[in-house]
Amino acid sequence: MDIHLYNTATRSKEKFAPLDPENVRMYVCGPTVYDRAHLGNARPVLVFDILYRLLKTQYPRVTYVRNFTDVDDKINARAAESDRSIGEITAETSQWFLDDMGAIGALEPDHMPRATAYIAEMIEMIQGLIDGGFAYAKEGHVLFRVREYDRYGALSGRSVDDMIAGARVEVAPYKEDPMDFVMWKPSDDKTPGWDSPWGRGRPGWHIECSAMAKALLGDRFDIHGGGNDLMFPHHENEIAQSCCANGTDRMANVWMHNEMLQVEGKKMSKSLGNFFTVRDLLEQGVPGEVIRFVMLSTHYRKPMDWTEKKREEAEATLRKWRGLLTGIAPSKPSQLVVQELKNDLNTSMVFYHLQKMADSLKEHRFWAYHKVKDIVRTADEIEAEFVASANLFGLLTAELGEWVSSNEVDLSAYEVDFSAVRADAMATKDFSKLDAMKQMLVEAGIEVKMRKDGVDLVAGPTFDPSKLEGL
Repeated sequence: MDIHLYNTATRSKEKFAPLDPENVRMYVCGPTVYDRAHLGNARPVLVFDILYRLLKTQYPRVTYVRNFTDVDDKINARAAESDRSIGEITAETSQWFLDDMGAIGALEPDHMPRATAYIAEMIEMIQGLIDGGFAYAKEGHVLFRVREYDRYGALSGRSVDDMIAGARVEVAPYKEDPMDFVMWKPSDDKTPGWDSPWGRGRPGWHIECSAMAKALLGDRFDIHGGGNDLMFPHHENEIAQSCCANGTDRMANVWMHNEMLQVEGKKMSKSLGNFFTVRDLLEQGVPGEVIRFVMLSTHYRKPMDWTEKKREEAEATLRKWRGLLTGIAPSKPSQLVVQELKNDLNTSMVFYHLQKMADSLKEHRFWAYHKVKDIVRTADEIEAEFVASANLFGLLTAELGEWVSSNEVDLSAYEVDFSAVRADAMATKDFSKLDAMKQMLVEAGIEVKMRKDGVDLVAGPTFDPSKLEGL
């Protein structure tokens, strides 16, 4: 099965055909580093982490670029209010970002360029746009002439006139047209600046990604990704600049955008009191693997709702999955899991198949333990495939497993025994042993959830492992 991805530029799901199958190239817009990454910042990181992992299994080389914006007015403001240097702030917050994303299992990209290291490339691109008549300099600013690019608005599906009517655009004396956007702006003595043909100044946000993408991936590449809040104006402006500067009909072949994150059904905001960072959750004791599980449980093109119930369910599921493992080395991922990922990263169905494998593993352990059924596949074979499939998804890795204490009791063995006792009770109609076992589990603080084909045992807040010794 080929990889199919939804392309925002064409509003359709398409077969992925890389420009160079020997080197697939992907760019994802990274963070502006002035503070901790909030939970919403983690969503595109995890979405494109999954895509990166998938691509690496299908192609000999994948070049993944995710930038750091380390020159920005928000950073300048943070430096002014904290009386710290901009360099000190961006170095600290960049490392915070990497630490927090690593804690939720995200692989580091192949390149993580900082905007300040590519100022020369930005100046060169801007000068080329001026020379081509696509941009103009005025009063220390350089602006892009939006109406000189006739496909402006194609990505977001809006015309320039509609954008002017519905948007709040800056009206400035140095603008020829209200929609023209800044690529270079002057700096005073208190803000970072670099010498340029237009005076001392600093780049606008949009030109940063255009220059870094060109330098690391070329004039045209395979995939450009980010949150759908970046579609306009950031990605629209990137396309206009890059295509005009490079003389290409497109910047990237595929544009992918993830939907936004909510908390308990509401938009995350400080005013609602539901705003928190990834580090906040980690410090509250929420394992990084649990955060990853919840964030990936919703398809990337649908709004993701973080809830306390989902967190609890994710933690319980992961405990059960890890409790089934005996240390068997991973083999190859299930083709069902790979196919779901190839289908526009259908992560919700991946979870379905992982749970089916976990159920199958538990069942095979049951039959093998009681030797009452012929086994086509061994439990070890199922475990090896289960672990490989979960690892492809970034779960059940050794790196993310420290939160499950080695001292915790593995309840999967009790589930096997309880199911066996239950099967005997159903056959003999003598439920005394089953009732006694259930009572002991409940007294130990374990919730017994009966299913048609088995049982789930969940350790509650009053769980006392010592009370299981009688079993």
